[in-house]
Amino acid sequence: MSSNRGARISLLTLVAAALVSCGAQTAASPSIVRPSSPAVISILEPASGGTVTGANVHVVLSLTGARIVSQTTTNIRPDEGHVHLFVDNVLVSMNYGLEQDLPVHPGTYVLRAEFVAADHAPFNPRVMSGQTIFTVR
Repeated sequence: MSSNRGARISLLTLVAAALVSCGAQTAASPSIVRPSSPAVISILEPASGGTVTGANVHVVLSLTGARIVSQTTTNIRPDEGHVHLFVDNVLVSMNYGLEQDLPVHPGTYVLRAEFVAADHAPFNPRVMSGQTIFTVR
């Protein structure tokens, strides 16, 4: 019985080691190099320092040096990807276009946009817009 238990523990140890080594090869791992992108993304609307009324804010972006693609793929290219929108540093939208309405409530918000690769992971360095601060009344 004791040798059977020892064999099972050895097998579990080998499986755990294999899982750990596989996990080291994920996209989040520092050993995986992400491509850079020539893209530049900026927020056109809402205007920074502006005031918005209503239950939605209309977001308009500008993207140069790359294009938005609707398919998600691991075959990434530096000039193709998607847009992620962040409000107060929280990801609120993964979008395939340059215009979108976001629901809002009265208050002041910080908006940023990021152009990410077609696998939804960031480029290196990240392609981020400047921040836009706006108020909703």
